Amino acid sequence: MGFFKNQFSNVVEWEEFRDDMIFWKWSNREIKKGSKLIIRSGQDAIFVNNGKIEGIFEKEGVYNIDSDIIPFLSTLKGFKFGFNSGMRVEVLFVNTKEFTVRWGTQSPILIPTPQLPGGMPIRANGTFNFKVTDYMTLIDKIAGMKESYLVEDVKIRITSVLDQLLMKWISREGKDMFNLQANASDIAKGIQEDLDMQVMDNGMTITGFQVMSFNYPQEIQDMITKTASHEMIGNLQKYQQVSMTDGIASGKVKGGGAASDMAGMMMGMNMANEMMKNMNQNQGQNQNNQNPNPNPEAGQQTSTPAPSSSSEGSKKPNFCPNCGAKNEGANFCPNCGYKLS
Repeated sequence: MGFFKNQFSNVVEWEEFRDDMIFWKWSNREIKKGSKLIIRSGQDAIFVNNGKIEGIFEKEGVYNIDSDIIPFLSTLKGFKFGFNSGMRVEVLFVNTKEFTVRWGTQSPILIPTPQLPGGMPIRANGTFNFKVTDYMTLIDKIAGMKESYLVEDVKIRITSVLDQLLMKWISREGKDMFNLQANASDIAKGIQEDLDMQVMDNGMTITGFQVMSFNYPQEIQDMITKTASHEMIGNLQKYQQVSMTDGIASGKVKGGGAASDMAGMMMGMNMANEMMKNMNQNQGQNQNNQNPNPNPEAGQQTSTPAPSSSSEGSKKPNFCPNCGAKNEGANFCPNCGYKLS
């Protein structure tokens, strides 16, 4: 008798366990007397009979079917094992962990924007998280027709609607098309709410959605970088100075030619202008400090000192003694900034 008892017994377990598998169904077999149920960490075992949940077992371990499981099944408590027959019932094993999936737009999304009539082509990528939360809905909508269900199946469903959701939440509330990363958190939150509605009817919940980056076409990215440089430097004049300096330092503007001469002249003129402005500002501040009362009281007389003969006799050279550049009467050389008087 012991030989036949062992012959008809079996083990109910997740035989094809995979990390990317959401559930797997042990079905179309009879559970014999003396069979055992094995539940591993991160798994739940659901006994299903005629599409109805009979019992859910969550704690990992090894259980005797006839003594540890059947007494707790809702409608099969009175089931008696026969010698040559067993209990035909399905056991659905569910992966209880939270899954993390990477996503990315397969082609650029054209976001409507006034600056570009055809729309702004944008790519994006990130991750989303989900897990099974409603076993009854999972069985009714998916497990009743499938033997197993993979993370890739959920990813396909999510990515099929992701482009429309990105367009919706990027365009909503006038988001800055050229600084989407600053609004990534708000955009992701809105998309998560919409995606949760998409998978809720399958018994799952989107527990997180993240946008890691937005990617623009190269010409748009170059324009954004240049605009940011302008704002960082402060004004166009300084940006031209820095650009010219970078060009000479990098070797793009080389000496010995007209381009180099023009670059040097522009740099000298700009430097001289900046120095003159600074000197004028300093002189104005010094005069204000020396004459704190610009409106003297009636009866007081003010006198203007006559220019000294030395200042009348001084004459600015026509050419800079330092670099030889021609001078037009400025106090500083427009080419090298050398003081001329």
